[in-house]
Amino acid sequence: MEAVTISTVIEFVMMTEKTLLMGSKTQNLRPTFLVAAKVPPVIRKESLLAAQKEYLQRVMDLLSLKEHHARTLLIYYRWDVDRVFNVFADRGKAWLYSAAGLSVRSSEDLNSSQSSDEVTCQICFEDVHANESTIMDCGHCFCNNCWTEHFIVKINEGQSRRITCMAHECYAICDEENVRNLVSGRDPHVAEKFDRFLLESYIEDNKKVKWCPSVPHCGNAIRVECDEYCEVQCACGVQFCFSCSSEAHSPCSCLMWKLWTKKCQDESETVNWIKVNTKYCPKCYKPVEKNGGCNLVRCVCGQPFCWLCGGATGVSHTWNSIEGHTCGRYKEDELENAERAKKQLWRYSHYYNQFKAHTDSLKLEATLQDRLQQKIVILEAKNLESRDFSWVTDGFNRLFRSRRILSYSYPFAYYMFGDDLFKNAMTQKEREIKQNLFEDQQQQLQANIEKLSMVLEQPFADWEERDVLNTRLQIIALSTVTDNLCKKLYDCIESDLLAPLEEATHSIAPYRSMGVEKASEFP
Repeated sequence: MEAVTISTVIEFVMMTEKTLLMGSKTQNLRPTFLVAAKVPPVIRKESLLAAQKEYLQRVMDLLSLKEHHARTLLIYYRWDVDRVFNVFADRGKAWLYSAAGLSVRSSEDLNSSQSSDEVTCQICFEDVHANESTIMDCGHCFCNNCWTEHFIVKINEGQSRRITCMAHECYAICDEENVRNLVSGRDPHVAEKFDRFLLESYIEDNKKVKWCPSVPHCGNAIRVECDEYCEVQCACGVQFCFSCSSEAHSPCSCLMWKLWTKKCQDESETVNWIKVNTKYCPKCYKPVEKNGGCNLVRCVCGQPFCWLCGGATGVSHTWNSIEGHTCGRYKEDELENAERAKKQLWRYSHYYNQFKAHTDSLKLEATLQDRLQQKIVILEAKNLESRDFSWVTDGFNRLFRSRRILSYSYPFAYYMFGDDLFKNAMTQKEREIKQNLFEDQQQQLQANIEKLSMVLEQPFADWEERDVLNTRLQIIALSTVTDNLCKKLYDCIESDLLAPLEEATHSIAPYRSMGVEKASEFP
């Protein structure tokens, strides 16, 4: 495929502007209609109840249930309304209720089952008046004191969402209204905890809703409607991966990012010092530092071992040797292991240095936005023919988004073409071909990002109008090319690299030209 050059894009931009200036003279242009995707809503503490009731109402309307019965169903089915409807259609109402531990009986049926004025509680075996006992939807009746103690214990154990009946082998879920009334009379604070747990179940048990991982926590949650593998931005400004709740890391998969962050932590200066200055005891595997010249060392656990090879030994030795032990002979496999370890270290260092360099550039370029705003103010004061300077902001946004993608592409490449995850997934020849294809795309993207960064750093606000217009065309062209190269990089990753492997654990968030999707306020 022939690469799109910047000069071609500049010509296209100029032709497009001429076409727009012609206006109504051009009759054969057909408008393109874009269908907007549903923006994920931000659920704040104030809107959490409204968001929960939106789901509850759908189930209540379909099955003619009370609110607490609908909540019991949704908690069991993890707030998946579609799944509730599907189970109802496939297996019927009785199976749907039974699986969730839901018993639906009218108040007349419950009252008729309790005929006498006095009840013997089968927990404490005390005779109590019927008014001092409570019967649940499942038909079991116990005294209020036993019910209350049972509820308080379950709530404090964190089982508020599904408190089951006390009767032997009865797995029916207790009516939350009864739980609330009995517990609030004994301990209002525990009753508040119960209500909070029920409310937060909408987030904790719902795979389509996640807490924002901001620190300190902003108190917001985000709900997505369809794709679990996506990246979102909370109203507080934090961008994160919805699947694993870590920072936005596309085009890395969640597993790749988890392994990469752990590896970067393990390769810290402290760990490097331990590796260089200590050896691991062959018995207890704790690091041991040598504090003398003798190569026979003894761990605090009592195990003696050879400092040169790390092998366990006896305690008899001379100044020159350890009795019954030798490690001075040359061994071919030791040389191969050393070379392999050296190669792995150099490989990791290469990808880490590239990742770190672009991450550092990303942090430095974040300060560029303020300088660009100052340039826009200067340009607006010049009364130029073109009063639209959105191309400056658009160019910066394209630079920022693309630089982030480029930085995360290096951890992806480290695992994609290494032996940690896909050792037997490709032949060596296939690996080389795919790596060359990916690195070609990666280098093209990097080259255009550096060009775009260089142009944005120029003092174009002080230039003549003609030079400003040329800079404008150059930034628009570089932004367009960079956007296309990002798309091609993602297509390469999804279609050429991950798709043939059929690895569901390595799904990635799709490319979004306008950046990470910003969540909107819940109505």
